[in-house]
Amino acid sequence: MQLTDSHAHLYSTQFEADRAEALARATAAGVRTILLPNIDHTSIEPMLALEAQAPTNCHAMMGLHPCSVTKDFEQQLYEVESWLSRRPFVGIGECGIDLYWDKSMLAEQQQALRIQLELARHHRQPIVLHTRNAFAETAALVQEAQDGTLRGVFHCFSGSLAEAEQAIALGFKLGIGGVVTFKNGGLDKVLPNIGLEHLLLETDCPYLAPVPYRGRRNEPAYLPLVLHRVAELLGQDPAAVAAATTANAAALFSL
Repeated sequence: MQLTDSHAHLYSTQFEADRAEALARATAAGVRTILLPNIDHTSIEPMLALEAQAPTNCHAMMGLHPCSVTKDFEQQLYEVESWLSRRPFVGIGECGIDLYWDKSMLAEQQQALRIQLELARHHRQPIVLHTRNAFAETAALVQEAQDGTLRGVFHCFSGSLAEAEQAIALGFKLGIGGVVTFKNGGLDKVLPNIGLEHLLLETDCPYLAPVPYRGRRNEPAYLPLVLHRVAELLGQDPAAVAAATTANAAALFSL
């Protein structure tokens, strides 16, 4: 089986000591393609360095994470725009709204997302959405921007069936990660009602490691644990889920 990790921060400093080994472990586990969402101006250099080191496996995106949105976010988005005009990326992101840590920057996060949604439309690129404690706020802006060409993924989806259906109605995929393996993650009540054609697999490493590694550093080699739980919930063969989610990622990100 070949898998695509559609969201992995493998360039993170948490992998400084064993990044090459982590990449080798991923390949051994069948994870042949790893998509790298950007965070902010500080992550661009290490992200592109990893892509250069493993160009057949790792593919970079460009965007500004909502937790990195500050009062000067427009300056950071100028840099995002500059990079998008200089070379190809597989997507716009990671961007969105995060109201878990701090609600004081909501207006700035909303404006930063509006700009990045417009960049996704302009460059005809898929957009990767972060929606922690902010699904409704994010979906409202996607709805506002949707002109029939906008596409992407609600990354790290852990919402309700109604939210899943709303995301799909907007023309978006659902990124399923380690939360699907959590006892009280809630996705056991959602995924059996969702068609496989709407799903991508991801780790969001180094965060949200699946059971039995929960609480430790996550890495792409753990993606098969997500795969097998998704297959179990859908009542399908893991090989079929692997093939479908890999094909979904390839189509969405033009891999």
